[in-house]
Amino acid sequence: MSGWRILLKKHTFMSDKKDSSRFKGLSWPELISGILLKRYKRFLADVKLDDGKIITAHCPNTGSMKGCSEPGRRVYLSLHDNPKRKFKYTWELIDMQTSLVGVNTLVPNRLVFASVKAGAVPELNGYKTVEREVKISDHSRIDLVLNGADREPCYVEIKNCTLVDNSVALFPDAVTARGLKHIAELQTLVNSGCRGVMFYFIQRMDAKIFKPADHIDSEYGQGLRRAVKMGLEVLVYDVAMDLNGIKLNRRMPYEL
Repeated sequence: MSGWRILLKKHTFMSDKKDSSRFKGLSWPELISGILLKRYKRFLADVKLDDGKIITAHCPNTGSMKGCSEPGRRVYLSLHDNPKRKFKYTWELIDMQTSLVGVNTLVPNRLVFASVKAGAVPELNGYKTVEREVKISDHSRIDLVLNGADREPCYVEIKNCTLVDNSVALFPDAVTARGLKHIAELQTLVNSGCRGVMFYFIQRMDAKIFKPADHIDSEYGQGLRRAVKMGLEVLVYDVAMDLNGIKLNRRMPYEL
């Protein structure tokens, strides 16, 4: 069964309105429905398929998944025929009643990259090339780097946000030393004269505003606010999705 289309790491692209209007987002692999029994060991989930079979699926999400891993909810899986895979199913979506929620943390980088390449993110238009997973130190990579002949590079770190409480999208959903390190790395790049952007990707459709989750990780929120005061930019987008595919929807307001 086919999976996601593979995108090349580097492209030259035009960011005009015509290209943007043609971009339709990403299509899901063929989805298989079931009921979530439990998520455990972070990377595993037991699911009862609609035909009654109980299987163990790979959960491609290292976060706590607070607010989007409730047993008894309908979930949607993709099936992969790679003989090297121990778990043939991958958990892609969960229906949380107020919205479908994307579970797969590979989706944000793929979709934001494709959207930027198509000119569908106006705030990141005007660059000639975009690269994914660029090494910026001996131990770190950045999600996207945009370059243009007449401007400094733009470094973009993408964060997947799936926690929504009372229409407020919140990040992180668990204490994240790694996330704090990413803020510091972006700040260093901004201090050197480059453009730095923290891109919060809300992989659901029931949020009205974004805020850092200070009640979960106050240090992250404090670090983000300090960096923004020193020039770090924040972009927040939600998505439009159904069981056919997913695309960026609208730029969301945020409150720090």
